[in-house]
Amino acid sequence: MELKNVIAKRENKTVYLENGKTIKVFAENYPKSFVMNEAFNQAVIEEKGMNVPGILEIKLVDGKLVTVSEYVEGESLDSLMEKHPEKFDEYLEKFVELQVEYQSKFTLSLMRLSDKLHFQIKDSALPATTRYDFHMRLDSMPKHHKICHGDYNPSNVIVGNDGKYYILDWSHATNGNGSGDAAMTYLLFKLDGKDEIAEKYLDLYCEKSGVEKNYVKQWIPMVAASHSTECREGETERLKEWAQEYSN
Repeated sequence: MELKNVIAKRENKTVYLENGKTIKVFAENYPKSFVMNEAFNQAVIEEKGMNVPGILEIKLVDGKLVTVSEYVEGESLDSLMEKHPEKFDEYLEKFVELQVEYQSKFTLSLMRLSDKLHFQIKDSALPATTRYDFHMRLDSMPKHHKICHGDYNPSNVIVGNDGKYYILDWSHATNGNGSGDAAMTYLLFKLDGKDEIAEKYLDLYCEKSGVEKNYVKQWIPMVAASHSTECREGETERLKEWAQEYSN
């Protein structure tokens, strides 16, 4: 299989655009269960009525798993925010509205957010007493079954040429408490050095979801601790500091 038009590259996968389709090629050592889970998550979200690229095929090519999905022609919300700062507030509002919309969907098909956080907190480098405290806090939080994206940021939203908004990359999707998902988005803005936007986002999310800001912030220590196990190099210490800071 000869693919030339690379549109994205990650540690364990390379994404190509060929014949109007998105071809995602995973590394040979990438777990088969992860590939299948990512495709399954995307299919669940599609069935819930959200605008996502549909999965067309999963196959094995030259010893590597490959997923084929629809290609959405358009531009990322992140790019549009940079190009048109005068429309930033409008874009951010739409970004939050999309999050509130997908969180309004109920599902039991996806992994539970609380289970994922428990697993990752256990593997974090925080002191044992802190991890224990976070496990106890997590168990005490209200149990919901809302769709949670897990990596919701403007680069994962595409404004299609058809005028519709599409949400990409559902590999981290879970079902659970939407405030945990919002806490992750908040931290992603902060990790990107956009503290002011993070606060603006959180205010807008709370306004549109009807959730108290302090309640979302209760999720930040657990989410920061969990994300410290899978973040980019150089971010671990910042997340550990936030985990301790917001837990006080």
